Amino acid sequence: MADGSLRRHSPLIVTRTPLRISFAGGGTDLPAFYETGYGAVLSSAINRYVYVTVKRHSELFFEPIRLNYSRSEEVDHVDELENNIARECLKFLEIEPPIYISTVGDVPASTGLGGSSAFAVGLLNALHAYRGERVSAGQLAEEASHIEIDILQEPIGKQDQYAAAYGGINFFRFEPGNRVAVQHQRLGREQRQELFDSIMLFWTGHQRDASGVLAEQSRNTQEKLVQLVAMRDQAGELHELFNATNGRVDVAGVGRMLSEGWELKRGLASSITTSHIDAWYTRALEAGAAGGKLCGAGGGGFLLFLVAPEHQAAVRAALADMTELPVEPESHGSAIIFPAGT
Repeated sequence: MADGSLRRHSPLIVTRTPLRISFAGGGTDLPAFYETGYGAVLSSAINRYVYVTVKRHSELFFEPIRLNYSRSEEVDHVDELENNIARECLKFLEIEPPIYISTVGDVPASTGLGGSSAFAVGLLNALHAYRGERVSAGQLAEEASHIEIDILQEPIGKQDQYAAAYGGINFFRFEPGNRVAVQHQRLGREQRQELFDSIMLFWTGHQRDASGVLAEQSRNTQEKLVQLVAMRDQAGELHELFNATNGRVDVAGVGRMLSEGWELKRGLASSITTSHIDAWYTRALEAGAAGGKLCGAGGGGFLLFLVAPEHQAAVRAALADMTELPVEPESHGSAIIFPAGT
């Protein structure tokens, strides 16, 4: 306390940032691929979130910086923080202590739904608001990408940051020079609901750090160009299929495309799938799923299936040893939910 007194009020900011599911093109958002041409991803934000709280830390506490996530850090200087994303976000925006940060998510970390990038986007959004600033979705996505890819040197792409910042169902095109084009998918309310009424998401029970899988995939880019180009083009085909939707969603067609993409993706790196994942996947298809894929880089996380309503009970029974996570589309990206109206 520089002046020996307490402030009457402490600003409090809470953000809510959506996770995402990717339908096609995942992996083509890596710079090693899109800098040679372009990458493309079709994905949707979902109604599962990462929440971030930021406030001025009370002078009554001994530590100037407190950070709560799956563990608690209490430090004197920003550089002492072990949470890489929190440390670099604070440094990037030049936030001075004392400060308190807390985060909690609707699903565990490292499960293939873009949680780390959602945390980066949500924290940046909260810190900008803490400084009295309003920023665009594009700025949040680029700042989060800069921190994760350029500063922290994570071997990841940009799809998660953009999905978290923009929300909605989008076709993202990743171009040389770090340019990103965002096209909101034109699906009516009924079509969106029909699509999500056909989605079944099952938790494998395994968390996996994406860095190792993505680093191997990035190293294999030249060797796997044919598969990556096919995956990119598939995202464009699905984009056109959705645009051409006339009253109904072709569940069988979308499911078939997901399965084709999964067959391509599983050949990109050695650790993308496991015998358990393959067994669950086969059981779901035998029970009537139209198609599916593993969300995220691979090795664990969530299995996503497209299943017509009349086959869902059979698929649920076939995967009774897994936990199902119901999801709905989320049209909004990272948002400040407190103070209301901010």
